[in-house]
Parts: sequence; C-alpha cells; structure tokens
Amino acid sequence: MARPAARTASMIQLLRMDGIPAPVEVRAHPTARRFTLRVSRTRRTVHLTVPASFDVKEANRFLAQSLDWVIERLDGVPEAVPFRDGAEIPVRGVTHGLRFLGHAVRGAVVVPASDGGAALVVAGAAEHAPRRLKDWLIAEARRDIDARVQHHAAALGVRARRITLRDQKSRWGSCTSDGNLSFSWRLVLAPPIVLDYVAAHEVAHLAEMNHGPRFWRLVARTMPRMEEAKFWLRRNGADLYRYGADS
Repeated sequence: MARPAARTASMIQLLRMDGIPAPVEVRAHPTARRFTLRVSRTRRTVHLTVPASFDVKEANRFLAQSLDWVIERLDGVPEAVPFRDGAEIPVRGVTHGLRFLGHAVRGAVVVPASDGGAALVVAGAAEHAPRRLKDWLIAEARRDIDARVQHHAAALGVRARRITLRDQKSRWGSCTSDGNLSFSWRLVLAPPIVLDYVAAHEVAHLAEMNHGPRFWRLVARTMPRMEEAKFWLRRNGADLYRYGADS
C-alpha cells in the first residue's frame, strides 16, 4: 500500500502504490475537505489531493477503493517515448527516427539523415544524446516561433517585448500585460500550422488581453486556418508531452 505522505500543506510528495503503474502525487491542501483523485495526461501521474490534516490509513483505503478507476484512466494515457536510439518522434508534424551515434561528429550535434530519410542523427556520447536532442529541438522551436511572432506582430501593428520558451503543462502559450510572450517548446513537434496558430493567438493578446469577439477577429485576420489548428490541438495536443518523458 501507499507509504505515509507528508502532512504539511506546502509539501507535495511522490509515492508508489502497489497496482498503480505511475507515481502518485500527494498534495495536502489547506482548503480541501475530502480526498480527490485526478490523472494527468501530460505528466502521466496520479494526483491525490488530501486535507491538510488527514489520516494515512484512510488515504490508503481511498486509493485502494479507487484502484480500478485509476487504472482505467491510466490505460487511456499514451505511453511515454523517451529520447533514445531507435525511438520515433514528430518534428514539425513529420515522424523522424532517432539515431544516436555514440561518438562525436565534427561540427554536428543533430543533423538530418544523410540518406534523405526522415531521421535525426545525434552525435556525441550516448549518455548526453537525449539532452543534446532536446537542446536542438528547443533551438528549432525558438527559430520557428520568433519568425511567426514577428510575422503576426507586423500584421497587427504590435510588438512583443520578450519571448521565452518553457515546458509548460497547462497552456501552449501566454502573454503578460507588459508584452512578454511565453511558449511551449513542444510546439515544434506539431505540424507548422499549430505553432503558427499559437503564435498568432498570443500576438493578438498584445492588442486584446481577453478572449472577446475582437480578439478572435484579430487572430483570424493573420491566421485564416485557425479552426483547423485549434481542432488539432484539442485532439492531439496532450500526446506531445509523452516525447522525451521517462518510461
């Protein structure tokens, strides 16, 4: 059964429970009055929220009684695809095989396969290859996002102050009131139309910090295929988080 969780409201503890093939994240919340469970598709974890003062045995019983519910939802979460030799990942919507050379290649870290196939060749020591690949993907994402932000900003007559890339789980992009934009680097895994839409969406917030009718007219002005991109994200977006994750 579950090992005792921390009793402080500020602490989140990961534990393992027999029968649940994923970490269980226990969060003690000061306003919680009962136990609640949620399965995260993006993080592939089970979230158990408990009152700040709770009984460990009762929490164990609650998890045991909810085991079938948790397993059913975990079965619907796509399996993780770690960055490793032989794995397949999408880049700009196209599936690429990964080849980890295990030795250095002068002047190259990640390059397309020389035979023209849809593959990425990662040079350097094998233990560093996943990090090298992720760094390359982030750099490619920045290049694509910077270009599309500049395009949409020019079309709407606005200007972004700063652009940052993160691995944020709750949203694909964000815009602050002072004009700073933030994006998920994982957008480079999706078809280009999806990255383009998210860029247009956040740039439109530079003119309208809401989701009212005028905002959506601004997005549609520079992104005519907006609905197509939104549909793709709703249907496939969560799957992008499995790439580069641990099994």
